[in-house]
Amino acid sequence: MTGDLVAGREPAAPTAVQPSTGAASRGIRRLETDQRTRLSVYRENAVLVGVGLPGADMDAADSLAELRALAESAGAVVVSIMLQRRDRVDPRTYIGRGKVEELRRRVEENAADVVIFDNDLSPAQIRELEKACGRKVIDRSELILDIFAGRARTHEARLQVELAQLEYTAPRLRGMWTHLERIAGAGGGTGAGAVGGIGTRGPGERQIEIDRRIVARRVSQLKREIAGIDRRKVRAVRARQEHFNISLVGYTNAGKSTLMNTLTGAGVPAENRLFATLDTRTRKWPLGDGLHALLSDTVGFIRRLPHHLVASFRATLEEAIHADLLLHVVDASSPAAWEQYTAVSGVLEELGCSGHRTLVLLNKTDAVDAPAELQVLRHRLPEAMCVSARTGAGLEELAEAVRRMVAGPPLRAVLRLPAAEGRAIHFLERHAEVLDRRYQDHAVEMEVLIGETVLRRLQAGWPAAQVVGS
Repeated sequence: MTGDLVAGREPAAPTAVQPSTGAASRGIRRLETDQRTRLSVYRENAVLVGVGLPGADMDAADSLAELRALAESAGAVVVSIMLQRRDRVDPRTYIGRGKVEELRRRVEENAADVVIFDNDLSPAQIRELEKACGRKVIDRSELILDIFAGRARTHEARLQVELAQLEYTAPRLRGMWTHLERIAGAGGGTGAGAVGGIGTRGPGERQIEIDRRIVARRVSQLKREIAGIDRRKVRAVRARQEHFNISLVGYTNAGKSTLMNTLTGAGVPAENRLFATLDTRTRKWPLGDGLHALLSDTVGFIRRLPHHLVASFRATLEEAIHADLLLHVVDASSPAAWEQYTAVSGVLEELGCSGHRTLVLLNKTDAVDAPAELQVLRHRLPEAMCVSARTGAGLEELAEAVRRMVAGPPLRAVLRLPAAEGRAIHFLERHAEVLDRRYQDHAVEMEVLIGETVLRRLQAGWPAAQVVGS
């Protein structure tokens, strides 16, 4: 994970968030013998554990299949899978004493390096499980954070991942030093006490208290930096309000990047792995008839996405928050397509996007193995459009539907604008049919045939534009 306080990756791992040298200079050290501090699972043998509880948002077997994809995406080698169904969680070990013994045997038999739980664990449960198994134990949220750390490439993404990691890890900090328990005061008569000064006598403070204070300072610094990025992102998005802005949203690996490449020729890297895209990219999408829109590809969502990650990536998701239209891409070939749809809808609601105009796209229809399941999905989502980003099927119908939304219902209007508003006049010339034009008193009146949506965008971008007749 990011920073020296929480350990770095294995030397052979892909590029990850680099440790903070500033933190290291303040005395943060790693205890290399404590395997718990090495949260990366790259090239490690992993045992997966899932617990099916009543009222779960997804079947336990499907959830474990997703956890396997996450683990393999992080670089782990899955050597064993253990599924248990319980009526309630065991407060001490989550899975109960008997299953802990079975887990210990599986770990030994398969020479596993790490145990990955599909459920979120408390610090006390992690401690008990590690003591019983003698291996590192991480939960679903830590695994997702590890994947994001490995995918982060830009400065903005690295800051957001580091903030999410620190906020998740801070309540789980443990003493990571074995050579001292407390830092003594000046009167302690020890080497450690000799560094103190007058007024520092006393038992000192625990090292973990120093850790927490350093983490709190770093979290505050990261929040200030990300707030600055957020403000710049908001300004950049608002500067494009004269354009029709569309954001691709959806479950991770639903095919958003492939769809963007097909529609815009953007050349965005598209890979068959989870969370291949972390950074937002925006490209112009020609729609025909002289119309175009700006299409943005955003980070993929997932079921039970860690809350800290959603909060820290708010700047990256600013494109979706301020979009005129959301294209919700659903992997129609997935057996869990409906659960994925509802998971994304939940994250969008958390971001305040639930009221946005949305067009649902059932993607990968060319890869559907069970047509009956596709029919059920279409019955649940009757307004959805079936497309295939790989073959291009349905994309012309999609462009036509978006073209109608960009223009809106046509209407005839007389608009009055200040003659100095050259950009507004140019906007009208590009997006409306100018029927007549009259200049008077430093203003221009233009009779136009204009789409209702285009008129709203004009008035949002240039409040001085007035409708004086129809």
